Amino acid sequence: MNDTDSCGRPPDAEPALRAIAMPADANPFGDIFGGWLLSQMDLAGGTVATRRARGRTATVAITGTSFHRPVFIGDEVTCYAEIVRIGRTSITVKVESWARRGTGDEHIAVTEGTFTYVAVDGNRRPRPVPPEG
Repeated sequence: MNDTDSCGRPPDAEPALRAIAMPADANPFGDIFGGWLLSQMDLAGGTVATRRARGRTATVAITGTSFHRPVFIGDEVTCYAEIVRIGRTSITVKVESWARRGTGDEHIAVTEGTFTYVAVDGNRRPRPVPPEG
């Protein structure tokens, strides 16, 4: 994603998560905290990773995160998640967040990042990611 992609069309994929940014998630100036947005992205990526792992996963890394535009109170934030790599025990997911402001239809790219999850067993120890199928 580059600066010219900030408005336009979100990915042609099913959203992994959709949330409304609320006043409790903002600083005194009405900007949503980056930590709130990262937590939404982690939930979205974790949902996709857990489904692929067919069981519990744990977040082990967040890399390459870029905040392109602010999110404001009342924005509808949609996170799109795509698996980009599967290792023996890990799943790497690219997550893009898009905002829709107010009642408009314009989608604005606000954040992207790469999240890595590890499949874990009942004892919270790494386990192999099962083959697809």
